[in-house]
Amino acid sequence: MSVRTPGAPAPGAARARATRTKGPESRRPGTAAAFATLTPARREALRADCARLAELDDTDFGIRLLGNTPTHETRDEALLHHWATKATEFGRELAAGAPPAAAGHGTRVVETAGGLDRFLLARYTSRPVPTVELFTDTIALGEHLVDVLGWRDLYPTGALRSAALAHEHAHCLLHRDPRTRRALRDRLGHTALRLGRLRVPGHVAGADELAAHAYAGALCGLGRSPLLLTAALVSAVQALGED
Repeated sequence: MSVRTPGAPAPGAARARATRTKGPESRRPGTAAAFATLTPARREALRADCARLAELDDTDFGIRLLGNTPTHETRDEALLHHWATKATEFGRELAAGAPPAAAGHGTRVVETAGGLDRFLLARYTSRPVPTVELFTDTIALGEHLVDVLGWRDLYPTGALRSAALAHEHAHCLLHRDPRTRRALRDRLGHTALRLGRLRVPGHVAGADELAAHAYAGALCGLGRSPLLLTAALVSAVQALGED
């Protein structure tokens, strides 16, 4: 699960779950306490930026994510809206059928730092042992940002960690289970090739990422999609790097 905003350049989903987003290359915040270094004016500007993000519908975030994914740059917005809606529905339905302990998904969980340097909240690797790596510095910054923005009603304490685990679990399901991958592909209804009556379903880049966000949001009972919080995190990292 990467720290990304759907409106940022090149937000693609990389397999092995090391998804990344471009961001400030200079000074980055090391801890949640970094918010104390913001000037009052910069803090208010950050709140205003995030308030504008919150005005967007969750579907708008999905359209932005898909629209900035390679191969979709020239797609019609109505098609992107259709795919975003279907992928989100699929993720929520997948969560509805998940067992109570699904967020942990039985894989090894390792907590480490260094996520801010790579703009990562979490990363799933399948070899040599299925493992979810949680980046505690990014998670801590996100939790503090929720308090700064007054969004605790949307994202309860601990929600970012739980959502990151759930997000990676969704990718794990899509990676391991061909039936789940096929179900998502069929739901999207994209045609890669048609020869007479023969139709070859196509892959929609970024749809798995949207499904994973929807899965995490539904499984963790969040008030808004994790996409809103990750977008706000990018704004926060930029503000801390510029101040």
